[in-house]
Amino acid sequence: MPRAGLTRDDVVAAAAELADESGYHELTMGLLAERLGVRAPSLYKHVDSLADLQHRIATLAVTELGNAVGEALQGRAGLDALTGLLSATRAYVTAHPGRYTATIGAEFTGPDDPLLAANTRLIKSIAAVLRGYGVGDGQIVHAIRTIRCTLHGFAVLQAAHGFQWSGDPEETFDWMTRFIDGGLRAVPAPAKG
Repeated sequence: MPRAGLTRDDVVAAAAELADESGYHELTMGLLAERLGVRAPSLYKHVDSLADLQHRIATLAVTELGNAVGEALQGRAGLDALTGLLSATRAYVTAHPGRYTATIGAEFTGPDDPLLAANTRLIKSIAAVLRGYGVGDGQIVHAIRTIRCTLHGFAVLQAAHGFQWSGDPEETFDWMTRFIDGGLRAVPAPAKG
């Protein structure tokens, strides 16, 4: 039976859930239509294409992640803020691996793209943590990329149950957090000119 009153937000939310359950690369319009109890062509009333749907999932994911990170950073600074940032991101990636995958390589469609706005908000939150360590504008991009690469690797491996060796992943995560903290503390202050 078709669902009455289906909205674009409903379609995107269902697609994000399906991506988390089945894997982002397994998401098709046919599977989504089946999930929603509609015929695949009716989905095109809400999204232009699979690529459009994927872009909307990426936007949803970055928005949700930005909200989680923003909440985790409230009233925190230094190592406490870094821990909040890393923990919130890790929790999001492991809880929502499909929608997180949608964010990897998602390109902005223009200056009014909601994905750009969501990314900008998230990057500003991360930059605020880094500025608390004294990381200057000339190094901020490198610091953000370093944290993203390190955390991405950890969280994606954890989500895929990739930690098969002995040892508690929680202890490794704490060690990694302290390692990043030490590295950020060692970054030379920007030269005053």
